[in-house]
Amino acid sequence: DEAIKLVNSNPFGNGTAIFTRNGSAARKFVDEIEPGQVGVNVPIPVPLPMFSFTGNKKSILGDLNFYGKAGVNFYTQLKTVTSAWREDDYVEKLSTAGVGAQ
Repeated sequence: DEAIKLVNSNPFGNGTAIFTRNGSAARKFVDEIEPGQVGVNVPIPVPLPMFSFTGNKKSILGDLNFYGKAGVNFYTQLKTVTSAWREDDYVEKLSTAGVGAQ
């Protein structure tokens, strides 16, 4: 509750992240915060290029967001959530997907 209050009290609503093993706490955080870009167990909630910029509050200047559906539906407040849930003993490994593929 304290983290939600802290995030929502900021006049800007660009992005935020939470690190937790508790799915219920993550869901509550995602549902109740106001920023448009949310990371769950990822350090920077930056969406892939196919997602529109989804900042909220004073993070938006002008009448329209930058591109995508948000440019058409600028009265709709969007939220993009990026999350990663790992086992406790998970070790990050470098992906070689697509490298040297024939």
